[in-house]
Amino acid sequence: MKEDIKIYKDKLFKTLNDEKLYVQIEKLFNDIFECWKNKRHVYICGNGGSAGNAIHIANDYIYGAGITNKAGIRIEALSSNSAVLTCLANDLGYENIYSEQLKVKGNEGDLLIILSGSGNSKNVVKALEVGNSLKMKTFSILGFDGGKCLSLSNNSIHFQINDMQISEDLQLVVMHMIMKKLSKIKI
Repeated sequence: MKEDIKIYKDKLFKTLNDEKLYVQIEKLFNDIFECWKNKRHVYICGNGGSAGNAIHIANDYIYGAGITNKAGIRIEALSSNSAVLTCLANDLGYENIYSEQLKVKGNEGDLLIILSGSGNSKNVVKALEVGNSLKMKTFSILGFDGGKCLSLSNNSIHFQINDMQISEDLQLVVMHMIMKKLSKIKI
């Protein structure tokens, strides 16, 4: 087990240590901060572990980012309402579970964050297409080769790692780093 832990840790740290990613992390920080200052909405989504990460992150940004301020960030995990998800999946197809919500809720200037290991799931691809058509800012945190989301996103943080668990861990690491910085800012 000790060797497995070392291999995992080394892969995680090596992937995160790419300084070219720092510019994109700062860009995402700025996009989130801009939404916060201007009372815009942030929407976040993904599948499987990434859907769980979206819910976790929304919780942190609603409460944790606002600890030194009167209010946190207006953020919604599009994966959080099981009644909405199952209705849309049943009536419109699973590929539309996020895009349909954005058609109803999204506005120009809002921010859409996609969390995806592969970047190829139809529902996040369609969410980006709708987000772009609404003139939302779009940002993806991706693993593997980035998939279709890499070219569809206005901006992305692309960890070139062929490991789903490390890819999902890095989603949380990036978003937690940004949240810690936001929690120190007075607006």
